[in-house]
Amino acid sequence: MKQLDGLRPARLTVGIISAGRVGSALGVALERADHVVVACSAISHASRGRAERRLPDTQVLPAHDVAAKAELLLLAVPVVHTSGANGIAVLAPLTEQGCIPLAIHPAMTFTGSDEDITRLSETCFGITAADDIGYAIAQSLVLEIGGEPFRVREDARTLYHAALAHAGNHVITVVLDAVEALREALAGQELLGQELVTGDPAGIAERIVAPLARASLENALQRGQSALTGPVARGDGAAVAAHLRAMEEVNPELAQAYRAMSLRTAQRAHAPNEVFAVLNDSGRAQ
Repeated sequence: MKQLDGLRPARLTVGIISAGRVGSALGVALERADHVVVACSAISHASRGRAERRLPDTQVLPAHDVAAKAELLLLAVPVVHTSGANGIAVLAPLTEQGCIPLAIHPAMTFTGSDEDITRLSETCFGITAADDIGYAIAQSLVLEIGGEPFRVREDARTLYHAALAHAGNHVITVVLDAVEALREALAGQELLGQELVTGDPAGIAERIVAPLARASLENALQRGQSALTGPVARGDGAAVAAHLRAMEEVNPELAQAYRAMSLRTAQRAHAPNEVFAVLNDSGRAQ
């Protein structure tokens, strides 16, 4: 990003390197804040289609031409700028040429759907900059698109990214594992006129899990440790053992995942030794 006078960025001409899920969504958000996306690079067929749909007035150009046309260069590729795991150190070559390095990472998952753009206005953005001027510019850009900025130290970016990956990716794994087990439990028991239990998404199993999972997430964020419920938190080792046996019959990997998550839950809940004895492969209580 080139040097700007003052702390609040003027209306900027924006160039986007990689019109992927993140880059194109941020481009739309910046245009809604009255900046102008003048050019973007898009190599894959999917990226070109996304650019045409989301940024119809934006030229698709080679990366070096995009950089030449822009005052603000948005690098939306895995190793720079919008990457959660990296700060500003990876932008050192640009910094040496007089640019202001900014790492602005939306703490959000992107699927490529139009919902990505809507979610940006409710998203927190982790920003890392070299100095107060950089932080002021990054903060202004985030606030303009409706997000909430927060600082992340350069040396804390990896831990920050790991925390988000744990929350975003592993929640999906846990929920889909639960859906898989529930499908097995319900298969062949459909009521008259009810849809069959299949492996297709958005079915009866998902509708059963959805309100429970949403409530659990909200309870965790609002109530913290007290949100824990269920047999592990209650210290019911017999129920936990029965769960493991039932899941083992369906899928040993599913049972292994349940055991691992139950062990972490037991640690959080300070469960009695009986529960740890069930969960530990050796049968020895912790």
